[in-house]
Amino acid sequence: MESRLAEKALEHFVIERKRYEITPLIQGYINHSFKIADAGQPKYLLQHLNKNVFQDIETLMHNLQAILPYLTHKDYTSIDLMPTKARTPLYRDSEGEYWRLMTYVPESISYNTTKDKAIAKETGRILGIFHRLLKDVPKAGLSETIPGFHSLEKRLTEFSDARKNASPTRIKKAEKWILLAEAIVKIIHSDIPSDLPLRICHNDTKLNNFLFSKETGQALCLIDLDTVMPGYFHCDFGDALRTLVNPREEDEKDVTKISFNLSMANAFLKGLKESGLELTSAEKLALSYGAILMPFLHGIRALTDYLNNDRYYQIQYPDQNLDRSISLLTVAEKTLANKDELAYSVSRILGK
Repeated sequence: MESRLAEKALEHFVIERKRYEITPLIQGYINHSFKIADAGQPKYLLQHLNKNVFQDIETLMHNLQAILPYLTHKDYTSIDLMPTKARTPLYRDSEGEYWRLMTYVPESISYNTTKDKAIAKETGRILGIFHRLLKDVPKAGLSETIPGFHSLEKRLTEFSDARKNASPTRIKKAEKWILLAEAIVKIIHSDIPSDLPLRICHNDTKLNNFLFSKETGQALCLIDLDTVMPGYFHCDFGDALRTLVNPREEDEKDVTKISFNLSMANAFLKGLKESGLELTSAEKLALSYGAILMPFLHGIRALTDYLNNDRYYQIQYPDQNLDRSISLLTVAEKTLANKDELAYSVSRILGK
């Protein structure tokens, strides 16, 4: 059904008319995406935007159109929006659903996890370049696509509300992890940084939102730009780092397999240094905090969604959100245990 809708939506964009191969992509929790190929060669990425998550699609597209012209550089692969026949960046179908078509980066690959320090270093390098390219984008011209997306207080309030309304069965299953979340938040509450400059951030920098060259292994660009908006660098840093220091999937069931690999963190920091991105002293001090905050935030969001009967994230099996929360909270716990070592690496590699 969804593929038929995608085929109909594709007809409304200004591209060469021919029979394309349309393949659903299961990666991603929010939007539904389709690879559009011509004779086996990927040409475009078609996306059905989730208007329940992104409640202001116009703002989302305004932000995207504002930043794409800046993301053009010899060291960064650009992505283009394809216009509709009505010369708009979006097609809205008869059901009021939104569709977007973008160019596909050829000969590229992404990874959910990795143990390769070269990939970790490249991730840091391209993240730094991304921030360098966006440093001159007027922040006043961009709005929040999801208000309070990385707000700790907002996520704790949502978590509290979910606990009040959750079924006794789900509360009992999640009891141990609710207690862990409460213990972690008591610690990170005392470390909230201040005096940080506002930047244009990606805000969803997990590893599979980075594209790499299949041929050279070089990082090419970041994708899934719907959450690009004003934010703080330690959030982008921590979100990327959480998927590098732990080589397991987000829904790993065996917590004994979850780890914090400092050598991967060091490689990531070396790539960030190589990018030439300039960070303030306050931002550098905040990086180890961000490394704990981001897996915690994602963990508590998954736990909240589990208690809310899985209303937000797509799931492939029952209790997947609980598994996600267990894995992510465990990453936060292990990062917390390595906080001092990570802070030393930041100081040694990036300077004070």
